[in-house]
Amino acid sequence: MPFLSFSTQKSFSDLTDREVLALAVQAEEEDGRLYREMAGKLRADYPASATVFDGMAEEESEHRRRLLTLFEERYGNQIPLIRREDVRGFMKRKPLWMSATFDIDAIRGRAASMEAEAANFYRRAAARSSDPATRKLLGDLAEAEAGHERTAFHLEAGIAAEARDSERETARRAFVLQIVQPGLIGLMDGSVSTLAPVFAAAFATHSSWETFLVGMAASIGAGISMGFAEALSDDGNLTGRGHPWLRGLMSGLMTTVGGVGHTLPYLIPDFRIATGLAIAVVIVELWAIAYIRSRYMDTPFLRAAFQIVVGGLLVFATGILIGSA
Repeated sequence: MPFLSFSTQKSFSDLTDREVLALAVQAEEEDGRLYREMAGKLRADYPASATVFDGMAEEESEHRRRLLTLFEERYGNQIPLIRREDVRGFMKRKPLWMSATFDIDAIRGRAASMEAEAANFYRRAAARSSDPATRKLLGDLAEAEAGHERTAFHLEAGIAAEARDSERETARRAFVLQIVQPGLIGLMDGSVSTLAPVFAAAFATHSSWETFLVGMAASIGAGISMGFAEALSDDGNLTGRGHPWLRGLMSGLMTTVGGVGHTLPYLIPDFRIATGLAIAVVIVELWAIAYIRSRYMDTPFLRAAFQIVVGGLLVFATGILIGSA
């Protein structure tokens, strides 16, 4: 539960036009490669959708060519290696081969998020550039990436793009990015990390009230820490993840809820009854986390449940062992 972290990343506002163009070249190359991988995965079962991603990959190559041409005209042919992970505000992209599942809905959501981030990047870069040619190219690319986002949203399995409610899809994606993801991170942290102090206090004191106080302190403290960590991690301008303080509020609130859930039973004076109820609450919390990961995070339910249960049991056992020592 980090409160503050030190980063070697550079702020986007500190980049020069030369560095912005170099970053854009690397980003277009990476995105084009990802789209080709997506097309390859889809080709056997969804040939029409694969063709769409082939076209998007070709457009990314054309964007890269235009960026390279402008860079060479302005700054020569020595391009610095600047990647997304070197700039604060970009989301880390998981390699395609690491995805637990691979279906058309997961691809649509991932591609749309990629294009939304790219469009946001080009809009901000264009707004701050003082060179007319650079400003025009970045603005044109922002419009092109926004078109890719709409294409990705409307992909259908095995058939051409078909009309859908773009606003509903946009709202759903924003909900996942701004509410579900930070809330889930908080719920996982609060539910799992507070198990050890709560049950250590329970088995060390056999006192419901003292355990309740420890649990509340751990839950609220973790909520404050996680809330600030999320709020300070990303301003949301490049990623489209929304206002950082909203995400921080969701993360902090759900962290607190995750810890308070198995702390409240200790308001019951009878220690054994309180502990039995707290364990039941823990089971419900872990199931809820596994369900949310399965529903929104592209993780098979059984795998999510196994990961969460194993981690929770290890922390739970640690608390009991320390408290019983």
